[in-house]
This record gives sequence, structure tokens and C-alpha cells, in this order.
Amino acid sequence: MTDKKPHIMIIEAPFYKGISEELMKGALIVLNAKGASFERFEVPGALEIPSAILYGIKMKQYHPARRRFDGFVALGCVIKGDTYHFEIVANESSRALTNLTTTYALALGNGILTTYTEEQAWERASITGENKGGAAAQACLDMIALKGKLGLYPRE
Repeated sequence: MTDKKPHIMIIEAPFYKGISEELMKGALIVLNAKGASFERFEVPGALEIPSAILYGIKMKQYHPARRRFDGFVALGCVIKGDTYHFEIVANESSRALTNLTTTYALALGNGILTTYTEEQAWERASITGENKGGAAAQACLDMIALKGKLGLYPRE
């Protein structure tokens, strides 16, 4: 990576709108404080986040003039209901994100909350609570820095 500030793709699944807005608020506080540029994208749910990241990776080959993303921040929330659907969404979105990071050596901050209750989700999302949106953005920036130290950025 050059001396440019990092350019981040933020993918938000706003199924729980208020919670996702709070996650976004936390992420933007961190990214703005660090001077990172970013583009925001919405997808229907947590299962679609990995696909959107893959699109972001592939974008450069179709649009060579566009600036590539240096990192990715995934934001969303999955709250346990009465069916097995929670386990599928939580496990498969996490698995797919892990596969993307290891396959493509991505700098990714995973801010997809998986909770049993809405109250737990709010505590984790709140910028005055655990601020998991901010933590995801910081994790992304930390991994970008590590990639830079290891010389893992492609020449542009």
C-alpha cells in the first residue's frame, strides 16, 4: 500500500435497522478519526455480506480505474428466534467471511452481532456500550497496517 489513507468497503445488513445504524455510527467514528475513506453498501441480510465483499474484491478487474478497497467492514445483527435459522445465518456468514479472509488475504473487521436477545445486541452495538461497530472498523485498520508491514499490498 502506498502512503494513501486506507479505502474501506463497509457492508451493512440493516435487518435490525436501529442496531445496524448504531453499528455504522461506531464504525464511522473510528474511520473518520483515522482519515480513512470509505464507501457504504447495503445488503438484505448477514448471509449476503460475504457475496458483497467478493463483489468488492472482483470490482477492480472490471473497473480498473476505480480505487481498490484496502479493507472491509461487515456490519449486521442476527438475533436468535424460535427456529434453527439463527444458527445457519450466524455460522454460515461467519464461515464465509473467514473463507474470504484466508483465501484473499483480506483485512476485514467482522461486526456482525450474533445475540440471543435484542437487549444484548443493543449493548454490543451502542457507541456508549461495547461499540462493536467501532471495534470492527479498528480491526480492519489494524489488519491493513499488518499487511503493510508484511508488504502484502499489490502494485497498482
